[in-house]
Amino acid sequence: MIGWNSPHHTSPTSDYGLSTVNFPSRYTEAMGILRRLTRWKGKQEQMTNIVAGNIAPNFSLKSLDDKEYSLNKLMERGPVVAAFFKTSCPVCQFTFPFLERLYKRYSGDGVTFIGISQDDSRATKTFAKEYGLTFPMLIDDENSYMVSNAYGLTSVPTIFLIDMEGNVKVSCMGFDKKELETIAAELAEHKKVALAPLFCPDEIVPANKPG
Repeated sequence: MIGWNSPHHTSPTSDYGLSTVNFPSRYTEAMGILRRLTRWKGKQEQMTNIVAGNIAPNFSLKSLDDKEYSLNKLMERGPVVAAFFKTSCPVCQFTFPFLERLYKRYSGDGVTFIGISQDDSRATKTFAKEYGLTFPMLIDDENSYMVSNAYGLTSVPTIFLIDMEGNVKVSCMGFDKKELETIAAELAEHKKVALAPLFCPDEIVPANKPG
């Protein structure tokens, strides 16, 4: 760009050394960026973080074995535990073995556990194998994260306990020992079975770990 004091300057400029030729294009570019940011901010503000007491949005996703899972259909059978995660997330890696424990104790009789991965099938399969997970793993769309966005996720892991009417009974962000114990108690009550301790006495388990 030719500056204000350049001996080669032949066209009028502003006091800031911007040529009148370049200024309109830069202004247009800046305004375009501003409009895009405004639209993005508006979309962010419209997202709703689903919490206990809300109605869970319906979704339909495919599992690693290409089976279709619809929340509405699952709820017809019983409560649903839906756990969102990323395979690279350390708190997800810490939390999901405890979910597997819950699954082995309380699945069946209509109770469904599903993991909802924000990664591709290959990474998700490796994650499930590494951490000994046997409940179904579903894949959210990596490009749009449609289901994650519908639930207003701000971090992972995020775990929901959804009852047969579609009400969110528990919404747990990160690892939360008390919330996982609440999920266990709700499922034990639903199944009319004795509540078993989720954590072993000799385990050192923190009260929480932010996602």
